[in-house]
Amino acid sequence: MQSSVTTATVPARKPANRGFTVKAEKQQAPLSSSEHDHFFWTYTEEPHRTRRMAIIKAHPEVTKLCGPEPLTKYLVAFVVSLQILCAYLLRNTPMLSWPFFLTAYIVGATSNQNLFLAIHEISHNLAFRSPLANRVFAVFANIPIGIPYSASFRPYHLTHHKSLGVNGLDTDLPTAFEAIFLDSVAGKAFFCTFQILFYALRPMFVYKLPLTKIHLFNIVTQLAFDYALVRFAGGRALGYLILSSFLAGSLHPCAGHFIAEHYVFEKPNKDATNPANQIPLPETYSYYGILNIFTYNVGLHNEHHDFPAIPWTRLHALNRIAHEFYDELPQHKSWVNVMWQFVWDEDISLWCRIKRQEGGRKVGAGSGWNEEELGANEKKGSIPGVL
Repeated sequence: MQSSVTTATVPARKPANRGFTVKAEKQQAPLSSSEHDHFFWTYTEEPHRTRRMAIIKAHPEVTKLCGPEPLTKYLVAFVVSLQILCAYLLRNTPMLSWPFFLTAYIVGATSNQNLFLAIHEISHNLAFRSPLANRVFAVFANIPIGIPYSASFRPYHLTHHKSLGVNGLDTDLPTAFEAIFLDSVAGKAFFCTFQILFYALRPMFVYKLPLTKIHLFNIVTQLAFDYALVRFAGGRALGYLILSSFLAGSLHPCAGHFIAEHYVFEKPNKDATNPANQIPLPETYSYYGILNIFTYNVGLHNEHHDFPAIPWTRLHALNRIAHEFYDELPQHKSWVNVMWQFVWDEDISLWCRIKRQEGGRKVGAGSGWNEEELGANEKKGSIPGVL
């Protein structure tokens, strides 16, 4: 089957990647390796930091792109209002009806996927300059999703950035249990259909976060809103929001980004998987298509991981300025095709993720309202975008 990746072949020799350096690590088998472990283990440094430093050296002006985007708060307010309006208008519509389902799929799922990714932006402090304002606003963006999650998402997601592919830290990685039991066409179809549940529940099985004030605020605010909605508009209104959230992370075109971002669609060759060769494997894939309009440009995922402090409105500018660093990286042409190929291609499965045994660190949840966990460099402002 034809791959949806345009340039995903791993080179057989160590590439000269424009200042991209490789850090040698321990070259023994990973501690978790076994005959049942088929993940792609790498022994090179996480790629985004090295590329970020090379880009800053070649194009120091990219650091001026960092900082909050004022437009984000207005878009979030619009989408939150739209979802509450739709929920109210559907309060008397039977849930088992085409008008209810199609509205939830077309309007609701697209809107809630937009809010998922708004919370993703806000988790990087890209809506306001004040960390406290970002925490509170993320809770507001969470309201139409129906289930409180914004407070927990932030530390898990920042750990994903700081510890990309690190076994036991990066909760974006599927577990071996998932990979074993979903290693079939039916299993992968099940994963695509219910992937929002996997991403919601998996982190708690990898490691637990402490309950903080912002978590309690998130929970109390969400439950209060849900109660008020049911009280004044009925259970169908809340059902619309919950169904919208489920469909947003199911077989929906925008949900393709979950798989497209880090799954490997072309198997590395033997030279690349040999630790002695120190060949970096592609770990992140971008998508430059039209669905970025609805998803805060999350498709520009290499660019986002390279510079997490650059907001969605300026990622295309980063790509234009440093295009020589991105032009040859593997990319997807279609998120819909990503899900189709993921399900039907026997060579692609949940095993197709890059893992490393060591590196990175866990980003904690803090204990208060205004905690900062972006690292000393970003606090001091010396290297914008460094986590």
